[in-house]
Amino acid sequence: MRGILIFDQLNDVLFTKCNKKFANHIQKLAKLQGLVTESKNESNSSRSNFKPSPNIIMQLFSPIVTSQHIMASQFGNTYTSMKCQDGTNMVFNEFMGYMFIYISNEELEIMRRTIGVCITVVRYLCGPDVSLLKISKQRVQMVSFLLDAWSDLRGSEQNILTEAVEQLSVNADLASATLRILSDAADKLKAQSEFSNVHVLILVEHKFLSLFSSKNAQDLLASDILMMVLLCYVANKNKTGEYSARENDSNSDSILLFQNGSSNKMEIKPRGHFGKLSNPTSEDINHLFEGSRDSSISEGLCLYALDGFYSQLMFLGSEETGYTANTIHISELSEGINLVTIVEMTNLTISSGLYDSFRYLNIINGLQLQRDIDELRPAFDNLEVAIKKTLDGIKKNRANVSNEVDMYQRRMQVKWEFVKKKYTELLKSRDVESILQVESNTSSFLDALKELFRMTCLNKNFLKHGKDVIMTVSRLVCHKLNDFNDFLKVKALKNFTIGSRTSLTINKYLEEFPGLVHFIYIDRTTHRLIAPTIDFTNCETLALTTRKIWNMVEQSRIHLQEGHMSIMWKDTTFNYAYFLWFEDSSGSPLKCKTYFNHMLRNFPVPGIFCGDYYRKLADTYFPKLSASKIRIYELYCVHLGLATSSCVLEHSRRLAATIWEVTGLPNNPADLI
Repeated sequence: MRGILIFDQLNDVLFTKCNKKFANHIQKLAKLQGLVTESKNESNSSRSNFKPSPNIIMQLFSPIVTSQHIMASQFGNTYTSMKCQDGTNMVFNEFMGYMFIYISNEELEIMRRTIGVCITVVRYLCGPDVSLLKISKQRVQMVSFLLDAWSDLRGSEQNILTEAVEQLSVNADLASATLRILSDAADKLKAQSEFSNVHVLILVEHKFLSLFSSKNAQDLLASDILMMVLLCYVANKNKTGEYSARENDSNSDSILLFQNGSSNKMEIKPRGHFGKLSNPTSEDINHLFEGSRDSSISEGLCLYALDGFYSQLMFLGSEETGYTANTIHISELSEGINLVTIVEMTNLTISSGLYDSFRYLNIINGLQLQRDIDELRPAFDNLEVAIKKTLDGIKKNRANVSNEVDMYQRRMQVKWEFVKKKYTELLKSRDVESILQVESNTSSFLDALKELFRMTCLNKNFLKHGKDVIMTVSRLVCHKLNDFNDFLKVKALKNFTIGSRTSLTINKYLEEFPGLVHFIYIDRTTHRLIAPTIDFTNCETLALTTRKIWNMVEQSRIHLQEGHMSIMWKDTTFNYAYFLWFEDSSGSPLKCKTYFNHMLRNFPVPGIFCGDYYRKLADTYFPKLSASKIRIYELYCVHLGLATSSCVLEHSRRLAATIWEVTGLPNNPADLI
């Protein structure tokens, strides 16, 4: 039984994705509580195809959701998970005041990761405005598809499992030629359009080949690249119709519920046929139709245009680096080879200012519920700085601001001045009763903030900008890379394998490590992964080894969360080793003499989708060192069970010290333990 639910502050359901077992269980509970009546003529097939309405879900889950709100407002200490008598687990998380719940029979560890990835996907698609899921079927659909993509690839691809970018290993000449092609493409985009900040990258299957970013573009994070991998996977599945068929197949185990913005009725409609809304608003129409052939890519919808071009709006970045709204354009150069063009559509100051405004406003709402006046002042000061940052960004970019944006900015500013006055009075009088008056005026300010955010950051018209130029440049890149396509596809399938000892550099390298079955080496400073392809001629051996490696990664993470950075264990088949270590910029090992195990409980799950766990770990262990001076490395090794501990340790040291022979990037030896 599996179900992911998202609730707003009023306990309304914004998103539901579940399997049939969950839907049938909801149906059973609803009948027991008299929320639905069963007709005598109801067929077995209709019972099995039951799709729970949001009203039923809201009534069934309101007690636990309300309890969470009370725990947050009264004690500032919410539940993280619950276990039911039948073994069913419930995991909770929160983002911008919205509650995410995952119900499943899985282990808590994978459930926490799943709900964290769900929040990350929502942030990429909606930014800080989660309420967009209530009015945009396209975004609901994309959240579902990206979660499916993550689930599919996590079970088969090492880079998604470990949350690291796997570099495609090619010779220096091809790498240089590819980078030149991407550089030329970026120059043409800047010369022939209004685009100033762009990223152009090539992904081969699920591996990273090359990236070129324009000079002033916001840094593309490793987590952003992994999200592009998922997006390309979704685009490919959408082209073949697999995800669309899965969604509309009554026999499918996956159920996704869409909420009609004009009513509480839930229905699933075929892709491309939206039907008629009763009393449609202009917003409804804008969300459903684009209007012309030139703008045939609907906002957020999984559509391949006739020319094989795919586009999506996304919010990239992090709280540390800042956020930008971007259009993502995917062009399939050849089967399995994708050119991804990322164009920054908003000024960093504006988009980050708006994100921070939502964040601090959410913090203030929580403090108001707790009636904590002392903490309210610094939170309000931060909100004031964020609003000022947003308004200054709009003023400085006045030449690029439309009349609509100007109108929404002035409307928000008027609301803000009124709310600011009320907060100033509250902080001066410290009268707790005045909080109710402030809260009554905050909702209209939040609505104005949402309008401004949607117009400046997630405006569907961004998808039209420069589309023809991007398509032309994509065809040019395709032509230039045409001679290398077959080679790249072969390399993607077998980047380097342990099974064969010919031709590929890493196989010659691995001859120096007798008994080594597999390894995964990750530079956690950049989150780049080096690992052989898991390739055995015997299917049973392949399945066994893959299962063992996946289990090794999970076990290592559990121990890592307990503060263990060097682990070695064995079973009847293999000997496993895991190491995480830190170095300074000169390659000397960094040792932490203080243990912070009590602090690790509040960390995200190990990885980068749910936040950079490794950077947070380094900042905690070495608070006096600049982040730029700390290097982080991770190594997994699988040896035959006969290998001794001393042999495994010696191999691990040598592998970490000489991996640069494969990557071509010199590295210093590391002290693993």
